[in-house]
Formats: sequence, structure tokens, C-alpha cells
Amino acid sequence: MIDYKLVCLIFLVFGFDIMKSQNINYKTLLGIEHSSLVGDSIPLEKNTFTAFEKMRKAALNDGIKIKVISGFRDFNRQKEIWNGKFLRFTKEKKLSGIDAINEIIRFSTIPGTSRHHWGTEIDVIDEKYKNEKNPLIAAKYENDGIFSKLKKWMDENSEKFGFYLVYTDDSSREGFEYEPWHYTYLPISKKYLNEFLKIDIIEIISKIDIEGKELFTEKFITDYLSNNLLQINRDLK
Repeated sequence: MIDYKLVCLIFLVFGFDIMKSQNINYKTLLGIEHSSLVGDSIPLEKNTFTAFEKMRKAALNDGIKIKVISGFRDFNRQKEIWNGKFLRFTKEKKLSGIDAINEIIRFSTIPGTSRHHWGTEIDVIDEKYKNEKNPLIAAKYENDGIFSKLKKWMDENSEKFGFYLVYTDDSSREGFEYEPWHYTYLPISKKYLNEFLKIDIIEIISKIDIEGKELFTEKFITDYLSNNLLQINRDLK
């Protein structure tokens, strides 16, 4: 179901005349809608899908079966993830509201700010281990982990197809934790990021109806933008 309150907010903040820039719809950037998705069970932005298929076939020729377990994710799905984690951390683990939020943003984004809204992001595993429980753990991609062969192939080849690791294992990078499974299709996502940064994020986030939103001060949102959303692989900026 579309979050019509957020759609209305976008129109109120930006107006009808600037809803599109360089043919990028702001509702696409915020996960409200996406008109260029293709694919069946896990849709991707059409150019991303085409590039991924080329990479998948190349990997298959080398004995690696790349499986995407997360691609496009809309605003409401991100909201479900956020609210679920907030309630679990505050109710089950007894964390304070702000501590719960800080725990969430180690790996998850505030709805409306996820790169997965764009359809340019893929979380990948080795299909050989598709039934692995809790696959998205960094150690499983390193050393002798079950996804280490996949990670080695991606390290050597993914950028040839336009796919770059987003949250790198770089000691100088702050924000979201290292995610060896999360890649982005740079030719499209770089354009999306540039347009996303033109949005008044403080205005948007302050109006989103999610758990813990009363703790989103202007300083928190400003810090979140610079210390989380922009703490990515330098090649992606």
C-alpha cells in the first residue's frame, strides 16, 4: 500500500513543477513508486537488471552462482523493517529509544533514505548455500566462509560490470557497518544519489510516521546524512 501521506508531503514541499529532475522522479528516490523496475521475484531498475544478468552469466561460466536475495525495497517495506527493529530493541532488549535508533542505523536506514528504494542495489549470496540461515554476516564472506569464493569473484570482476561495494571494509569510513554482500550499479545509482541530495531530507524525515520519530532532532538528521548516508565507497560519490 502506498504511503499517501508521504506522497502528499512531497507535493507540498516540492510542488508539481520540480517533481522530476533529469527524468528522475522524487517518488522513486523515496521509495514511493518506481516505473522502471523489471524482473520477477526480486525486481531491479531496468539498467541494473541488464547489467546484473551479464555479470551473473559471467560468474556462472566461472562456476559461481550469484543469487540476489534483496533488490528493490519500497518505502512501506523499509518502514516495516524499521518499526520491527525499534519495537524489538525497546521491548525485548529494553534499550532506550535513542539507543535503539543507534543500533538500528548500524545496518538499516530510515524509511525514505534507503538506497534499496532505487532498484540499483543488490544483496548477494552464493546460490549453492541459498538455504543458509542468517546469510548476511560479514564473516561468512571472508577467509574460509561459505561465501568467500563469491566475494573473491566479486572483488575481481564486479566493477567490470558496473557493480561496486557500497559499505566497504575501510577503517576511515564511519556510519553503516561493513556489508560485503551489498553492491550498487554505479552508472545509475550515482545519478540517483546526486538527485537525492537535492531533497530537503530534514523536512521529509521529520514528517515520516515511524517508531521513534520524536527523537529525530534536526541535528540527528543532519548527522545521519553526513555520518551514515554519505559514508560510502568513495567511488560512488
